[in-house]
Amino acid sequence: MPEHTMTPPMPGAIPGAQPGTAPAPPIDFLEYWKTDCREVKTFRGHSHGIWAVAFSPDGSTLASGGAERLVRMWDIETGRLLRSLRGHTNDIRAIVFTPDGQTMATGSEDRTIRLWNPKTGEPTKLLFTRYDHNVCSLSLSPDGLMLARGSHNKDIKIWEVTTGTELMTLLGKDQYDHHWSVCVAFSPDGIHLASGTDIGKIKIWEVLPSGEEKVLHDGHWRRDQEDSTETRGYFVEDDGGFQKPMDYWIGAMTFTPDGKTLITGSRDNTIKLFEMPTVVEKKTLTGHAGWVRAFAISPDGKVLVSGSDDQTIKFWDLATGRNFRTLKGHSGGVRSIAFSPDGKRLASGSWDRTIKLWEGGVKSEE
Repeated sequence: MPEHTMTPPMPGAIPGAQPGTAPAPPIDFLEYWKTDCREVKTFRGHSHGIWAVAFSPDGSTLASGGAERLVRMWDIETGRLLRSLRGHTNDIRAIVFTPDGQTMATGSEDRTIRLWNPKTGEPTKLLFTRYDHNVCSLSLSPDGLMLARGSHNKDIKIWEVTTGTELMTLLGKDQYDHHWSVCVAFSPDGIHLASGTDIGKIKIWEVLPSGEEKVLHDGHWRRDQEDSTETRGYFVEDDGGFQKPMDYWIGAMTFTPDGKTLITGSRDNTIKLFEMPTVVEKKTLTGHAGWVRAFAISPDGKVLVSGSDDQTIKFWDLATGRNFRTLKGHSGGVRSIAFSPDGKRLASGSWDRTIKLWEGGVKSEE
């Protein structure tokens, strides 16, 4: 590289980028997050545990929600609370932004999905159906036009975001299957939707045109001697807990940006990687000592970050499956993590009522 380009990077500049020239070279996020990871900010203000965090597409604001039923909007640079949005009457479990940043959707255990204008905080639409149950997962199609929800119900509903119209209901082929579809994730091409159940099974659906279940995979679930078709999928309350199959409950699900790998995290403390579209299991990542609840993937698809009830955040090299960094900054379960749109920051929301902002790479000279 010519000598005259070796100027110190500006704060927040891309390592290796040259001032006044474009485009900047792409970041290798594996190198970036291996080099360093430091906590740069803690957002405090939630009075209860946090279930969900999400960056706005322009990376300037962060939305969070949890057991206190308010959606809080934060300014990333100053850490200031911009506004609190009221409306939900139970835990807020999921937050997503449309790619254009015009709409934010929140899903709650009050059985509703609310759409908001994130710039003004105005509520725009309320999505619910009469027979809905606790909403615990939301996924937007890549174009931002369709919103899928997973809930304490066996069906999956898909809505049209712009009109608030219910587009379709996805129901499995097995009518005796009463497992809840608790986790949903659109594939990067928007053609398929993956769902995970409360007993750890995985389904792949073709969204359009058929809405059909294409693959049913045991996923994390393990057959055992006591399991019979009569008992599977029902809540057993009499012994004060879940029946055994609930041990494999899927807590997180995502696709790599190229759509070739589906990643699932479970109550069995493991992370599994499946080849798409065949859903062949490629790898099991172990290391967490608690329910795996949250995932984030770097924009280049090289780094997987997982959050767990064991209070840690783990960084994984997806090519090798190796855990190369573990963050222990939270004092409660980590329920949500999100990369900033540029992949250079990570936000984590925890049951300890805080949100932490992390940064990687070489520290810029202030």
